[in-house]
Amino acid sequence: MHPIFASDGAPAIPIWFTTTDNLTDIAGKLDAVVFAKAAGFQAKPSQSLLLPGKNGELAAVLFGLDKDGDPDSNPFLPGRLTGIVPAGTYRFANAPHDARLATLAFALGTYEFARYRKANGKTLRLVPPAGVDAGELSAIIDGVTLARDLINTPSNDMGPAELEAAARKLAKAHRAKIAVTSGAKLARNFPLVNAVGQGSARTPRLIDLTWGNPKHPKVTLVGKGVCFDTGGLDIKNDAGMLNMKKDMGGAATALALAHMLMTRKIPLRLRVIIPAVENSISGTSFRPRDIYRSRKGISVEIGNTDAEGRLVLADALALADEEKPELIIDFATLTGAARVALGPDLPPFFTDDDRLAAELMESGARENDPLWRLPLWRPYDAMLESKVADTNNVGGGLGGAIIAALFLRKFVGNAKAWLHLDIFAWTPSAKPGRPEGGECMSARALYAMLVKKYG
Repeated sequence: MHPIFASDGAPAIPIWFTTTDNLTDIAGKLDAVVFAKAAGFQAKPSQSLLLPGKNGELAAVLFGLDKDGDPDSNPFLPGRLTGIVPAGTYRFANAPHDARLATLAFALGTYEFARYRKANGKTLRLVPPAGVDAGELSAIIDGVTLARDLINTPSNDMGPAELEAAARKLAKAHRAKIAVTSGAKLARNFPLVNAVGQGSARTPRLIDLTWGNPKHPKVTLVGKGVCFDTGGLDIKNDAGMLNMKKDMGGAATALALAHMLMTRKIPLRLRVIIPAVENSISGTSFRPRDIYRSRKGISVEIGNTDAEGRLVLADALALADEEKPELIIDFATLTGAARVALGPDLPPFFTDDDRLAAELMESGARENDPLWRLPLWRPYDAMLESKVADTNNVGGGLGGAIIAALFLRKFVGNAKAWLHLDIFAWTPSAKPGRPEGGECMSARALYAMLVKKYG
């Protein structure tokens, strides 16, 4: 059980969720009508009021929500409470619109990355509401925390070796098998991964974790593990390079989802493949116009060294595809074009499977982990043509997220279904339940979808 959860029956300060419709009734029950009016509390969304007891202690908390049924309501709004209430143990005195998501938002809102400075020291606990499975939420919270911690860690402490160590720690915790390929064997078997990582003093590698009964449905997660991306010889500017510690966010998300699934022992044969590299600049860096033959045998001309994520994913996807799994899901902080199209909060996904797309959209809406489908628009395949190789790694200047997805699609052909997610893995400014910094996007939606599908 996650430490945020207090035992049922523990002394706890009540949190009352109010709207403009129920404020009078709730304030009347608490004998706080006059106090609320004097304080100007009107139960507007996110508005809060701390009610003192007779001895000066905190007796209760009022917190405003959108009206029930409001199509624009945010089920994570209770996540704002963690920045409002003082240290202590709390309980929900009445039901918010979605008790499970409100509980999750409260828990995720307590996250703090304190590896390099003193933590704020405020300890919050919550008695789980009746009917909410605190065990399931604990697995989700721990998974999200794992991803956030990995993404927030700066690249000097989160290179390919450290990412491997995190995967090994997870494998040990769940008794999973893990294999790592590097050196000459990597160059032979995963030439695109090796090409991207060969310019760095930090050894590139491919991490391969497996768990579960081989007789169960095979689901494989592939995560982009570029631990820092300078852009290579096509170097990024300073603004473009600033947050590139998060370029391994795809790997972090894959590990987070794997933790959720393994913790809850979902009957899958799960595999996690992470190409872990640093795209650096040196005399051994790969160059524009270089040509490499991928693991799948497709020759790739390098049109831009800053389109490195799709290269490492290509070899990893080819490996995943060889055993013909039920489903391959890849995660990558892949294109700025995705952010231009949908902004920082809404990751696009791509698939040829309409049913799978509908299931994921429904799951994302239900879990408040939104995603949006973009098309694998086949006419854009022509943009990837090369005069000297089977394909280029970049196309024209427009439709970049779609073109990247079409490139990846070339390396999947045997799996029954494939899903590509172009995530941002970052919250630019704090939101309820989502502190500023590294973010685990799409994993909760996929966890819910996979549990419904296979659990």
